Amino acid sequence: MSKEKQIELGNIEIRSVTYLGVVVNIVLAVVKVAVGIFAHSMALIADGIHSLSDMATDVVVLLGVYFGSKEPDSKHPYGHGRIETFAAAIVAVVLIVVGGFMIYRAALSIAKMHYGSDQAPFIGQAVLWVAIISVFSKELIYRITRKVAVKTNSSALYANAWHHRSDALSSVAVVIGFIATRFGYHHGDQVATIAVGLMIIFVGVKIIGECLEEFAERSADSQTIAQIEQIISSETMIKDWHKLRTRSVGREIFIDLHILVDPELNITDAHDITEVLERSMRQNIEFPINLTVHVEPYRPEMTKNNTSNL
Repeated sequence: MSKEKQIELGNIEIRSVTYLGVVVNIVLAVVKVAVGIFAHSMALIADGIHSLSDMATDVVVLLGVYFGSKEPDSKHPYGHGRIETFAAAIVAVVLIVVGGFMIYRAALSIAKMHYGSDQAPFIGQAVLWVAIISVFSKELIYRITRKVAVKTNSSALYANAWHHRSDALSSVAVVIGFIATRFGYHHGDQVATIAVGLMIIFVGVKIIGECLEEFAERSADSQTIAQIEQIISSETMIKDWHKLRTRSVGREIFIDLHILVDPELNITDAHDITEVLERSMRQNIEFPINLTVHVEPYRPEMTKNNTSNL
């Protein structure tokens, strides 16, 4: 399968799962905020705002995929894959801001209750059921989205998957807060909100760290590198190889490689070996591949046992 076909099929899967997330987030945001207001639950209202931020990041992912999939041009000869990484970073920043806002609101409410300006509200039973429904629905969306993210090697979609899970975790905190208030702990709803905020911030920081690694030309993951090495070693016409380097650009993996072949081969035969190698990689590696191969004559002193792979 060609690189372009892989990217297009990946785009279809990413858009489909993201549109599903949009629908679920809209429904949950409306229900959570409405029930939270009616049942006097700050944690559920905050959870609803979190679902709304999920929808916003869904839009960011869709835009990132659209612009990141554009063909290479004279100014961007390696494509526009970094745009998807920027989209993932934007999602992470939104997560951190939302988490911080939730903590601020909850801490303010605790302070007001402590000084007597606010009374502990009675939280209605509906909060529990809405939160439970949210936990199951958002965990399901997380698993579906993460599966597609791993399959397509999309950092933006992976970040969005974690945004879905953070919403599920926030709903878990709402359930815990509700139970705590029923046992007489009046700050249970607010403490649950703070716990949610901290979890969301942690996820956001984690995603930003991964984005920075990709901006710093991070190599492909160890499993993919092992697969690449296995494919190279399986080509019988390649006597040896060295200087294997990989880097991730959006969903694509760029590979630089030196291969050693029989010195008696002519240029055409040597070129055919590189074509076979590239075709084999495209068939066996599920991510889009860009391969640059430097062909060298086989000599014992140039083997990978005597020369650094880096």
